[in-house]
Order: sequence, then structure tokens, then C-alpha cells
Amino acid sequence: MSMGLPSFRAYVGLGGNLGDVPATFRDVLARLAAVPSTEVEGVSSLYRTKPVDATGPDFLNAVVAVRTSLGPLELLGVLQSIERAHNRERPYRNAPRTLDLDLLWFGGLELNRPELTVPHPRMHQRAFVLAPLAELVSKLPPDTANQGGNPVLPEASAIEAYSQTQGIERLNELKP
Repeated sequence: MSMGLPSFRAYVGLGGNLGDVPATFRDVLARLAAVPSTEVEGVSSLYRTKPVDATGPDFLNAVVAVRTSLGPLELLGVLQSIERAHNRERPYRNAPRTLDLDLLWFGGLELNRPELTVPHPRMHQRAFVLAPLAELVSKLPPDTANQGGNPVLPEASAIEAYSQTQGIERLNELKP
């Protein structure tokens, strides 16, 4: 990471239900670690999820935290490039996919643009985001590099109940 540039903690949701999803996620982590001015700070466990408003096999989900000096739109461009490298297709809304990368949170920034809204507008409705995000936030030290801190999350008991309702299952740790 370049010295002198401001940096921000961002949380990225990973999802997929086609192909070797754990291998795809490991590749995502390697690609993110190779982005200039960006470092991977942590990653959640893998979670298995029944499709929500979607079809196809069960999804695997995880969340990764990165520290970056990129802006949110630049980071979004990186994420979309990684999706394309994994043959992400968008034939229709919520189609089965090899990879879905969502910028969930970016240093406390609130942004509402046609190409990007952060915090992610449906983040608090999805246990497959909340469970791995809460796990990861609890494992990381506080973000003191900027005023954004971490996302405000529901109580752990509420996330657990939500996860049971939506059929979320924690699997193993995702190793790079």
C-alpha cells in the first residue's frame, strides 16, 4: 500500500453457485491481494445458502475485508473485472452464477449512484451477507484509519435467528 494516501476498509460479499466455488473464491482473494494500493485484511468462513429469489444449486458465500487507497468506483471496477475473468454472465436477474462480488461497505461512505450504492441497499435483509460479515467484523481490530469504522450490524442473536430462518449453514474457513 502506498504511503501517504488515505486508505479505507471495504467489505466485499462473495457468492457463487456454479463450478468450483471455493477455488473461485481463493482466486478472488489472490487477485484482490495483487491490486495496487490494496491489501486483504481478513476473510470469513464459507456459508452455504439456499438461493434467495434465485434458481439453481445452493450458493456458497463469504465476505472479505480489504484496506484500499482506491476510490469506491475504482474498487467496483476491479470487482467487475474479476467477475468477468470468471465468466460471470447476467442473462437475467438472480441467475445462477460462477461469481458475484458485491461492494457492501466502503469506509462509512454513503453513495447512491446508478452504478453503485454503498452501503449495499439489501445488506441487512440477507442473512447470507450478515452472518459472514458479522463473523469477519468480530475478528478484525477496529478500523482506526478513518472515521468510517465498521458497518452497524444487528445483534448476534438476531443474525442467528435470521440465518436459521433463511437456511444459512456455516461451513469451514476459506483459506487463500
